[in-house]
Amino acid sequence: MTLLPVATALSRLLDKAAPLDEREDVPLDEAVGRVLSDDVAARLTQPPFDASAMDGYALQASDIAELGAELKVIGESAAGHGFPGTVSQGEAVRIFTGAPVPEGADTVMLQEDAEVLEDGRIRSRFVTAKGRHIRPRGQDFTQGEVVLEAGRRIDYAALLVAAGMNHGTLPVWRKPVVAVLATGDELALPGSEPGPNQIIASSTYAVAALARQAGATVIDLGIVPDRREAISAAVAEARARRADVLVTLGGASVGDHDLVQGVLTDAGMELDFWKIAMRPGKPLMVGNLGAMHVLGLPGNPVSSMVCALLFMEPLLRKLAHQPGARREAMATTVSALPANDHRQDYVRARLFKEASGKLSVESFGKQDSSLMKQFSEADCLIVRPPHAPELPAGMNCPVLLLHPESL
Repeated sequence: MTLLPVATALSRLLDKAAPLDEREDVPLDEAVGRVLSDDVAARLTQPPFDASAMDGYALQASDIAELGAELKVIGESAAGHGFPGTVSQGEAVRIFTGAPVPEGADTVMLQEDAEVLEDGRIRSRFVTAKGRHIRPRGQDFTQGEVVLEAGRRIDYAALLVAAGMNHGTLPVWRKPVVAVLATGDELALPGSEPGPNQIIASSTYAVAALARQAGATVIDLGIVPDRREAISAAVAEARARRADVLVTLGGASVGDHDLVQGVLTDAGMELDFWKIAMRPGKPLMVGNLGAMHVLGLPGNPVSSMVCALLFMEPLLRKLAHQPGARREAMATTVSALPANDHRQDYVRARLFKEASGKLSVESFGKQDSSLMKQFSEADCLIVRPPHAPELPAGMNCPVLLLHPESL
């Protein structure tokens, strides 16, 4: 099979994916990061009454048109405990922030603008215009008004107004379900004592974390040995649990011990493509097993993560109705980059941000796809197109941000 360009492979993968068309209602404390499936309208008017914006005195503006006017204080209005009567000419009500403005009053005079007299009266020190320091009823939103539109990703600001509109739950698109399966006799669980010919499985946890960040629910199918029946049973479990995406780690090549592709093909997988013109991550497998997308990632840790960033994350975001991750940027090379061969290269590198905001980038020396420590220290991947000539220092180059939130 001919090596596919990265852009072509990604396009083919996403063309076969459609956003999930299933809705669910979730409590507010579970809604952050989800995407609204429907418009959300206010269930009440806010504020529900004319409310004071400051501590002071509710009164009629015409009574304090001139400095030194004296008024009789006839009661108090506090948040949750409004004044039940009416404010008439020559009267005032002590009022606190958030409290209902009593009937008859049309302005609030600040407490520091009033001189308190001994006989339960106040004297004005400032001419306050009509309507000042009053939040009118419905100033924020009115009952039935659509405030949050379908398609909005829910963050803390959306939760603030959703709760204020009296919604205890929100309508959202269902999360895609991702089943993650690691294969290989050589793998041992973190925290265990590996055998003499084993290594610790690490990619599973990083891939699962990235899937959750992309808006997915993860099913961990664990580590299965290099036996067809074990792999077949794990695939069957993924289907039984209605996974939208099956992500396999390792075993997708064609060596004697690489059994994943064969098991999936026997189960009915339609293989779309295999092997991408990229480094690291050439042995990437993409197909469909019924309605379930299949993504076979390479076994090497860095290869699996680069492929997960380039292919799994966009796929899951599309399924979850999430916007694409903003990982693309431009940076200036600190040192020269060598000419590239026929594969698109993703070079682990470190970013430097100047005071002006300009980004500079310096690649690491070794680029072996098994170097996890180096990957954890990288800020980005320098993208080197196929057959790119040598790039001198001081030139711009595209980079893929590994931690865009940190910039």
